Amino acid sequence: MIHRHQIAICLAGLALGAILGLLVPSVSGPATVAIDPLLVALLYATFLGIPFGRIGQAMRDGRFLAAVFVVNFAVVPVVVFALSRIVAHDRALLVGVLFVLLAPCVDYVIVFSSLAGGATDRLLASAPLLMLVQMVALPAYLWLFVGSDVASAIDVGPFVRAFVLIVAAPMVLAGLTQWAAAHTGWGRGVERVVAEAMVPIMALTLVAVVASQIADVRDEFSSLAVLIPVYVMFAIIMVPVGMGVGRLAGLDVPGVRSVAFSGVTRNSLVVLPLVLALPAEFGPVPLVVVTQTLVELVVMVVMVRTVPRLVT
Repeated sequence: MIHRHQIAICLAGLALGAILGLLVPSVSGPATVAIDPLLVALLYATFLGIPFGRIGQAMRDGRFLAAVFVVNFAVVPVVVFALSRIVAHDRALLVGVLFVLLAPCVDYVIVFSSLAGGATDRLLASAPLLMLVQMVALPAYLWLFVGSDVASAIDVGPFVRAFVLIVAAPMVLAGLTQWAAAHTGWGRGVERVVAEAMVPIMALTLVAVVASQIADVRDEFSSLAVLIPVYVMFAIIMVPVGMGVGRLAGLDVPGVRSVAFSGVTRNSLVVLPLVLALPAEFGPVPLVVVTQTLVELVVMVVMVRTVPRLVT
């Protein structure tokens, strides 16, 4: 029953997070701490709904993997370079936009794609490859677009940590739960409970992410407002691009939907620790990333409703 109202619940989560973050700024610290555990729980609930036998088959789907890689590492850089000209006059804004838009998401994109009827198993199978390639590609694109000083400041540690803790750990736990469900009674009970809890966990994740960031964005909104059209245009461009590439690759409906989500969703929660480690002259960059997160969450909720209607 609750899954029928998932869009309304997600919108309520966004609204509640904004209200809490603006009216009670001190909630930012606890909300930030809560993000990673909530993401782990959310990915665990998502992975638990994927029969792990399908993941091996998904890894052999060369057409899907090719479509995802073409979208993220051939088309996205061109689109990002063009859109980044809007903020090219401000180096900090430029660096932030490049950091966040050039890094494809590997965590909650799987969740939103699942909610829209996407090929969750294939998207999960592509996650390790997407993470590895962006670790190499992101410094190369930054060197090409803004110079070696920014590219050399990147630490791969947050990439590795995020993949191990937020993707690999819940995936292993979900696999163990599925094994227990096949051999014991308690495993099946866990599957039922977690399936019902998935939408509330998603809503809580949205509350935490928005509440942790909205006050800082409000305080610097006059300088960050120019970013909103950049991020919105990126999504508007990448949805049809992802759909088009998926169709050209001959993918089925779930595959096309997932390629569209992969093209739009960015790795902001992993990129944020990277930009926090940049030199002092790039002080505003973390808020540039944060702004993208807030815009993207709204875009994701809209896509969950619209993409299934566009790709049938």
